[in-house]
Amino acid sequence: MKEHKHLGCYGLVVKDDKILLIKKKTGPYDGLLDLPGGSFEFGETPEETLKREMLEETSLEVIKYQLFDASSVVVEWKYGDNTNILVHHVGIFYQILEYQNEIRKDISIDNQNDDSLGAEFYEIKNLKKEDVSAIALMELEKLGYSLS
Repeated sequence: MKEHKHLGCYGLVVKDDKILLIKKKTGPYDGLLDLPGGSFEFGETPEETLKREMLEETSLEVIKYQLFDASSVVVEWKYGDNTNILVHHVGIFYQILEYQNEIRKDISIDNQNDDSLGAEFYEIKNLKKEDVSAIALMELEKLGYSLS
C-alpha cells in the first residue's frame, strides 16, 4: 500500500459547546467535517499558516491564539478508482481565542481554497463520529468531548 505524509496547522474555535468545522471537498476527509487549516506554504511559520488557512477556509481573521496540541493520526484513503493510500496526518493545533469577521458558510473552490466548501458552527453533542475527520475527532476528545 502506498504511503503519504501530510503536515498542517489547524484552528480550534469552540464556544458555547459548538465547534467551527469546514465541509471537506477533497482529500482523505472528502465529505466529512474537519478542522479549518491545512498545509504550509514554503517559508511560512506555523502561525502564518494558521492565519492564512483560517482566512481562506472560513473568512475569519485570527487575532489571538495559543498552541494547544501537536499530534498525528494514520488514516486510510481510497484515492481515485482503486488506489489505497495510508496517510500519516501530522497536525499542529491552536485554540483560537479571538478573531474578527463572520464565517462564510459557502466558499468556492479556487486557487487559494482547494478543499473547503464553507464553515459552520456545529453543536458538539449532535456530531456523529462517522461524520467527522480523524484529526477533528482526536482534538475534540482532548478538549473533553466524546462523540457517539
